[in-house]
Amino acid sequence: MAGAVEPPRRPAEFEDRNIDWAGTANESFFFLSMQHGMRMIQVKTRRELDGRFFHDYRNAVGGLAGWGDGDSILTNYVGHPMMGAGAGWILIQNDPKGKALEFDPQNGAYWRSRLKAMGWSAIYSTQFEMGPISEASIGNVGRRRGTAGFVDLVMTPVGGFGWIVAEDAMDKHLIRKLEEGRSDGMKRFVRMFFSPNRTAANLFRLKKPWLRDGRRMDWDK
Repeated sequence: MAGAVEPPRRPAEFEDRNIDWAGTANESFFFLSMQHGMRMIQVKTRRELDGRFFHDYRNAVGGLAGWGDGDSILTNYVGHPMMGAGAGWILIQNDPKGKALEFDPQNGAYWRSRLKAMGWSAIYSTQFEMGPISEASIGNVGRRRGTAGFVDLVMTPVGGFGWIVAEDAMDKHLIRKLEEGRSDGMKRFVRMFFSPNRTAANLFRLKKPWLRDGRRMDWDK
C-alpha cells in the first residue's frame, strides 16, 4: 500500500540471537530416543508394555510419591544429573548468546545462560519421567508404589546444573593447560574425557565430540 510505513528492522547485531528451538527439540528428541531405546533392552520395561495404555499410564503418573524411587545412589545422584547436564548442553549449544561463553563467576550473562539450561533440563526431566514419551508411559514406571519419587525430578536439573558449571570450570582452568604441547589426538581425548556431557551433546547435533564453540582450533577439523 502506498505510503505504508515499514516496521523498523532489528539491528544486525541482534539478528539470529534467539535460541534455536527447532534444533533444541530435534537434538533433545535424539537424546530421548537413545534413552528409551536403551530402556527397551530391559526385561522389566518390555514386561510392562501389555495392558491398557492410558489406564496404566494414569496409574503410573499417580504413583509419584515421596523422595526415593528404589534406584541406586549411583543412578539417582550421578546418572540422572549427567542426563540433566546433557539436556542442558543441548540448549546451550543452540543459544547464540550462551554457547561461546566460558566459566566466569563475575559474568551475569554466563549465569543466565546456565540457569536457562537448568530450566530446559527440568522440562526434559519432567517429560522423561511423566510425559507422553516417558518412563511412565513406556514401561509404566510408578504404577508399582515405590518406583517413582521426586528425587529424579529434582536431582536431574539441579545436579545437571552442577555438572555443567564444573565442566565449564575444568575446560577453562584444567583442559586448556593439559592441551598445551600435546598431540592433536591427545587434545581431543582430554576434551572428551573431562567433559563427558558436553561431548555427548555435541554428538546429538552431529558435530565433532571435542568441539568448543568459543575456541575452534585447526585440530578441531
